[in-house]
Amino acid sequence: MKNRPNFKKIKSYSEFEKYYWYRQELIQICKSLDIDYSGTKKELNNAIKEYFKGNFIKKKKLIKTTKKTTDSLTLDTKLLECNFAFNQKFRDFFKGKTGIKNFKFNTDMIATAKKVKQDGDVSFTLEDMLDVYYGKCEYAKYDHSSCQWNQFYKDFCADPSNSIFNNKLKVASILWKIVRDSTNDKIYTKNIVEDNYDKLKKYVIRR
Repeated sequence: MKNRPNFKKIKSYSEFEKYYWYRQELIQICKSLDIDYSGTKKELNNAIKEYFKGNFIKKKKLIKTTKKTTDSLTLDTKLLECNFAFNQKFRDFFKGKTGIKNFKFNTDMIATAKKVKQDGDVSFTLEDMLDVYYGKCEYAKYDHSSCQWNQFYKDFCADPSNSIFNNKLKVASILWKIVRDSTNDKIYTKNIVEDNYDKLKKYVIRR
C-alpha cells in the first residue's frame, strides 16, 4: 500500500484524486490555498481541481437577507425568508402538496437547502424545492462519497470470515485507514484482510 503524501508534495490533480480525503481535510487544504472552502466534498474537490489548472475560486460572498417567520407557507415562499428547516412544519407542508402521508425529505433536498443558504440564493422557492423532490430540478446533488466508510464497514461485517475478530469496528477502522490512504478503490475486499493480517492478529478471538 502506498502511503498518502502531504498535500504540499502533490503536483497534480490526477495524483491528488488517487487518495481519499475527509471533508474537513479538504476544507483545511482550501483555506491554506486561499480559495473557496464552502460546499460539499464534490465542490471542494472541484475548487482544488481548478487550483491545479491555475484558476483560483474565491470564497463566495453571501447575500444578507432579512429572515421572517411565515406562518402561512405557499409555493412562492422564498427558502431564505421562512427559516426553512427539515422539521415537522415543513414536512407537513410538503405532505399537503404531494399527498404523501409519511413524507420524507430526500438527500438531494438536503444538499439543495445547504447550497441555497451558502450561496444566499434569494430567488429559490418552496416550489423549486418541490421540483427537486420530484427530480424535475437538479440544483445540488448529495455527496455520497462521504458514505464510503459506512459501506466499507458494512461489507466487512457481512463477510463471514471476519467472525474471527473480537472487535470488528477496530479492525475495520485499521483496514479502512490503509485503503483510504492508498490509491486503490475505496471498497472492502477479502484481500485487504489477508494482506494485512499481521496487523490484526491481536484482535483474533482466542478459542
